[in-house]
Amino acid sequence: MGRGKIVIRRIDNSTSRQVTFSKRRNGIFKKAKELAILCDAEVGLMIFSSTGRLYEYSSTSMNSVIDRYGKTKEGQQVVTNPNSELKVFTPQLLYSEVSLEVKLMYILFRSHDNI
Repeated sequence: MGRGKIVIRRIDNSTSRQVTFSKRRNGIFKKAKELAILCDAEVGLMIFSSTGRLYEYSSTSMNSVIDRYGKTKEGQQVVTNPNSELKVFTPQLLYSEVSLEVKLMYILFRSHDNI
């Protein structure tokens, strides 16, 4: 007998929400690490909590993962459901507009951690 399905919606109780965030964050980091080890994949994962705290995992260095992503072949694109909230960009558009912001946030959080 498997686990029951849950409705995916915001958790109203702040304590329960924080516990769920912590458990799921640890679970996704574990999956990212397993993927990197088992499949010899270069993996980078960044999560920002609702309070703005940065959590990250990278199988190499986060900068190299971001740089590699930005250098992917032009025109490579993922097809997704147009009704989805997931926005799809070509790597160059994403790298030029979003990755700069991600890099700046990464540098900002890194420098803040070292203070």
